[in-house]
Amino acid sequence: MADSGGGDCCSPRLPDDALFLGLDCSTQSLKATVLDAGLGIVATDSVHFDSDLPHYGTHGGVRRDPAERGRIVSPPLMWAEALDLLLARLRPRADLRRVAAVSGSAQQHGSVYWARGAGAALAALDPAGSLATQLAGAFAAPDSPVWMDSSSAAQCREVEAAMGGPLQLAALTGCRAHERCTGPQIRKMHQTRPKVYDATERVSLVSSFMASLLVGGYVCIDETDGAGMNIMDIATRQLREDALQATAPNLEERIGKLAPAHAVAGKISPYFVQRFQFASSCLVIQWSGDNPNTLAGLTLSNPGDLAISLGTSDTVFGVTDSPEPTLEGNIFPNPVDPKTYMVLLCYKNGSLTREDLRNRYAERSWDMFNRLLEETAPLNGGKMGFYYKEHEILPPLPVGFHRYVVKNLTSGSLDEMVEEVGEFDPPSEVRAIIEGQFLSMRGHAEQCGLPVPPRRIIATGGASSNPTILKIMASIFGCPVYTSQRSDSASLGAALRAAHGWLCNQQDEFVPFSSVYSGRIDRTSLSMKLAVPFGECEGDIELLNNYTLLVRKRLEIEQKLIERFNQRELSGF
Repeated sequence: MADSGGGDCCSPRLPDDALFLGLDCSTQSLKATVLDAGLGIVATDSVHFDSDLPHYGTHGGVRRDPAERGRIVSPPLMWAEALDLLLARLRPRADLRRVAAVSGSAQQHGSVYWARGAGAALAALDPAGSLATQLAGAFAAPDSPVWMDSSSAAQCREVEAAMGGPLQLAALTGCRAHERCTGPQIRKMHQTRPKVYDATERVSLVSSFMASLLVGGYVCIDETDGAGMNIMDIATRQLREDALQATAPNLEERIGKLAPAHAVAGKISPYFVQRFQFASSCLVIQWSGDNPNTLAGLTLSNPGDLAISLGTSDTVFGVTDSPEPTLEGNIFPNPVDPKTYMVLLCYKNGSLTREDLRNRYAERSWDMFNRLLEETAPLNGGKMGFYYKEHEILPPLPVGFHRYVVKNLTSGSLDEMVEEVGEFDPPSEVRAIIEGQFLSMRGHAEQCGLPVPPRRIIATGGASSNPTILKIMASIFGCPVYTSQRSDSASLGAALRAAHGWLCNQQDEFVPFSSVYSGRIDRTSLSMKLAVPFGECEGDIELLNNYTLLVRKRLEIEQKLIERFNQRELSGF
């Protein structure tokens, strides 16, 4: 038997021949990771929505509505077709008959509107046909609003007013009403497309949508991903009647019940048994959001640790047992520990904005980008940039680029010490985007009660493979930076959660997540590598202190920008 890593001889253990499948339906792709019982990676694969499924017409995995500012959607049928394609690619490389459990990760907040009768269609899927063909008529809305959508500002304010204000809503549900949150998006659907809402039998998150495909019937939303809707009580982990009423009529019957992240959603559908040769006993464990799964994939459990994911969106998160609601962060139940919570900061302008600056100033080359970064001194001569290719969440600011020169870090009024300017030279632009993003992360993490400086940072996501960027991260946060062996920690976390859910089901109760990997991390894909040390070089602490002063200036400028654009909005400009 494979060592389960702790517990007595009666503790459940992973069978030697078992495999565990983790899927990640992110904004731009669907990825898979298959682990064996020793947590070794057996196979990985992916489907890129734009290039592998070009007939859906997505760019970066989404469609932008030219008729409505800020409306950004994805077709759920594309995600279903991607699942068929990914499993077909995976099947020759992994014996799917040995998969004991499957779980998944998905972009958070997106909402899928199932048409009446769709549940029956899921239960009657024919393995001779494809998911896309058979589910073409299963949606009341053919497009799903996703986390990038910023068209529901009016509904956000209405929900906040009904619940006693933004801070009260954050205290009750884990966050204020952001445009990306599912509740305001559902309210907008009810208000602006009432026929679609009336025709909706069930509303799924992207995570529960994908799980429903695998089970062949509607699957519950899990409590962790459910915290991103503004309708779940963060303390009781149940739907709140007042929040439901503030969102849309008859919503509870469309949402259904919530379930713990480690629970079994059901056994895999006969469609997948016959089409891809899964065992009929294969369990589908509740899917959850991509950020919670990344937390699981990084085995993040120490309150002194921070994780920073550098992807399409950038996120900063850590674990706490005493969350403090704020207007900035999100609080979610920890998907692998019912007693604790994860605190999350989310930035919409992540990798796509970095790529945009690379294309403008570094000849579309990351090698050139890194050379320009290394040409400029830390602190960038006081040059600071705010780059928003998309309407930003944190801080809440519209599309636009803003550049400043900070003349003095220590004294004087903001107007005297900071000058707004035009374009910088290319090396300064490149450093300004990287320093600016990390300065903002550090400032807002501190305001949300996350540890600064942390004991360490675990970096993940595509840009975590760039050592030049990680060096700046270490200097600004004042701690060493580690990376995992794989930048795709979300599908890895989903595979670990599949194994964990299988163990919990065997035990018929929750077992510690560490029982899956304890004592074996260094011998598996979960091991961490020190990418950038901190404090070993002369000048590290002095530079950290200067960055601390620059963080304060950045937050002051952010607030001025927010006030400026709020004033313009009130003036009608």
